[in-house]
Amino acid sequence: MEIRLIETEKPEDANIIVGQSHFIKTVEDIYEALVTSYPGILFGFAFCEASGKRLIRHCRTDDALGKLAIKNAEKISAGHSFVLLLGNAFPINIMKSLKSVDEVLSIYAATANPLTVIILEEGEQRGIIGVLDGEVPLGVEKQEDIQEREEFLRKIGYKR
Repeated sequence: MEIRLIETEKPEDANIIVGQSHFIKTVEDIYEALVTSYPGILFGFAFCEASGKRLIRHCRTDDALGKLAIKNAEKISAGHSFVLLLGNAFPINIMKSLKSVDEVLSIYAATANPLTVIILEEGEQRGIIGVLDGEVPLGVEKQEDIQEREEFLRKIGYKR
């Protein structure tokens, strides 16, 4: 048994979501969930099929994000895992729709931070056992940090 650390790649202004799903229907259902929940969304999606032809299935509305999602999926190569790269949306914009897709089992990470996927490999099998998301905290927020956070959320329209 071997543990591997897989560094994911994404454009600086993009978000990445890594999760686990099942069944070949995942690709079409994810596509429909994303385009109906966020019209004009730019994304790339890749799904590692774990049986049958064992292909990386994919869909996209953006070619560059689609190619990079496939590249990340190839590096991870864990059964029934998926990679979703978002170009003009945040995970919060699509997470309810994504989690409502019947085939989606779990989400390991949804982030704009650097992301490392921790893989366990045994023979012909690979699975995700966790992720390393971003960096460690540098302290506890103070009153001025709380005020800054609250103002930021209102500035970007997530709070009134």
